[in-house]
Amino acid sequence: MKNRIVKKISLAFRGFALGLLSDEDELRALMDHAHNRGIVESDEHEMIHNVFELGDTLVRELMVPRTEMVWCERDKTLRQALSLALRSGYSRIPVIGDGIDNIIGIAYVKDLAKRALDHHEAETTEKVEQHIRPAVFVPENKEAAELLKEMQRDQIHLAIVVDEYGGTAGIITIEDIIEEIVGEIADEYDDGIESFSWISEKKARAKASMHVEDLAAELKISIDREEFDDVDTIGGYMAEKLGRVPIAGSTIDIDGWSITSERPVGRRRRISSVIIERLESDEEIND
Repeated sequence: MKNRIVKKISLAFRGFALGLLSDEDELRALMDHAHNRGIVESDEHEMIHNVFELGDTLVRELMVPRTEMVWCERDKTLRQALSLALRSGYSRIPVIGDGIDNIIGIAYVKDLAKRALDHHEAETTEKVEQHIRPAVFVPENKEAAELLKEMQRDQIHLAIVVDEYGGTAGIITIEDIIEEIVGEIADEYDDGIESFSWISEKKARAKASMHVEDLAAELKISIDREEFDDVDTIGGYMAEKLGRVPIAGSTIDIDGWSITSERPVGRRRRISSVIIERLESDEEIND
């Protein structure tokens, strides 16, 4: 059954390529007709239409923006870089020179781990910049479909997206593009965390997407609005305070409370939840 469907779809695309179907609209109409006849199932029908839409989609629409990028400084040791990879959940990490607009290469965790395993002293004596691979740069206005072909052809997994001025706009992976076709990949670790819940009298868990003002209300504290003028969520507030994307174990203090990010989830390894704990006062410590 599946082979028959694939064969009919292939024949339709072949007809388009040979000029038997005059334009994309006719091919879309043929696919709609096949769907209505039950030849093509709903999920397959949606995927085919997503392929068409990909031709009108630009890289900047699918990329992970620079504000959400996890990166490593060139002078970090292998141990530090491996720790960052472990906490962030990424297997490939951009390595920067003077700043995020100066990406000098990509660190592959498997390269760093192999080096550290083969030469134990290298873990603390060698810098990550000694073990990077060349980075691939693409313009943000490039068509996603064209980039997908190039990434498949050249076996590229990750590319750095640059803006019109040559600065870093973000990163994009081949999975980002494929997901646009097949739909969002469900996260097996999405455990339905409540927006905010008390674990004990001095400890709580909250979603990283919870609004900062709602958190302030729960903790009965006040936050200067000017501190997070362009930030709405706890995750965004942490990033603003830290100066980079929070990863597992990242901590900030706010008006007598500590906020610590938990493990990242999902394909993009975003922080999903945080642990909030009351800090002990000097009087409590002395007691």
